[in-house]
Amino acid sequence: MSRTTNVIIAAAAGFVAGILLAPKSGAETRQDIKKKTLDAKEYAGEKADQVKAAAREAGETLKQSAGRVGVEADGMAKSARGSAERVAKEATKLSGEAKARATRVADEAKRTAARVQKDAEKHLR
Repeated sequence: MSRTTNVIIAAAAGFVAGILLAPKSGAETRQDIKKKTLDAKEYAGEKADQVKAAAREAGETLKQSAGRVGVEADGMAKSARGSAERVAKEATKLSGEAKARATRVADEAKRTAARVQKDAEKHLR
């Protein structure tokens, strides 16, 4: 239980014990009970209002924080998309360059192989 609840329960128990043990008439006791009940109701209402205000503030804080987090997440997503697009373009460019270089290397290898074959045939005759 919360501390506030414990305090309220202890106060109520003390009040009841005080009333039952006090040397007063029934009318006075009922009057005291009524007054103390109204006081307790007022106190509980004040505490309820405080809790409501704290909950409202917490809700607003959460709403604002969620909004900021959403904005930040959107920014990160846009940045990631931009980076991905740049990487894809660069990969396409590099792929084309690699293909061109591979073709040049293959052509050079074919020419070298042809020269080696001609040289070998020349020396074997």
